[in-house]
Amino acid sequence: MTSQRTRNRLIQRLADEGISDARVLEVMANTPRHLFIEEALAIRAYEDTALPIGFGQTISQPYIVARMTELLIQRAKRLDKVLEVGTGSGYQTAILAPLVEKLYSVERIEPLLLKARKLLGELGLRSVEFRLSDGSLGWAEEAPFDAILSAAAPATIPAELKSQLAPDGVLVIPVGSDIQHLTVVTREGDSDKFTVERVEPVRFVPLVAGVVRQ
Repeated sequence: MTSQRTRNRLIQRLADEGISDARVLEVMANTPRHLFIEEALAIRAYEDTALPIGFGQTISQPYIVARMTELLIQRAKRLDKVLEVGTGSGYQTAILAPLVEKLYSVERIEPLLLKARKLLGELGLRSVEFRLSDGSLGWAEEAPFDAILSAAAPATIPAELKSQLAPDGVLVIPVGSDIQHLTVVTREGDSDKFTVERVEPVRFVPLVAGVVRQ
């Protein structure tokens, strides 16, 4: 259930669901999702479904990972510096890292961060910097970012993340409480104006403040 053939079936399913960017499909075909979940769930690794990873968190559904990644790399004018909010299992990180120049990833739960950092190192993904921090605060010291992707849903779009976008920067984020929508926020040049586009309904864990240490 973890073979390349099994992965390829998932990729075909993603293509059938509308994921068309060849770069995204190739990276997902080459990324061993079963390594990012508990061994007991490995048989379900290439199903198009979210799975638990502990601490009340999930590894996102492959379609959603692909969709968010596709939106980000197609909408952003540059991909030199990109911020990920919510490292989680590290799967989204592993998909995004090969497609951008430098990736900064923030996670609030220390055991998840340490595990993801170790696994991505073993997979040879060296272009990622990790930080234990409240994701809603972004990573101000490294801002501005050409693009930001959030793997957790705030009730409203965090002003802090918008302020850390570079000119023409793009934020891809699920937004909402009971009802959530995948949303694309684009900074208009170097102004303080932003366009907001709702893309489709989604379901994510909430973006929570604070840090959980080991």
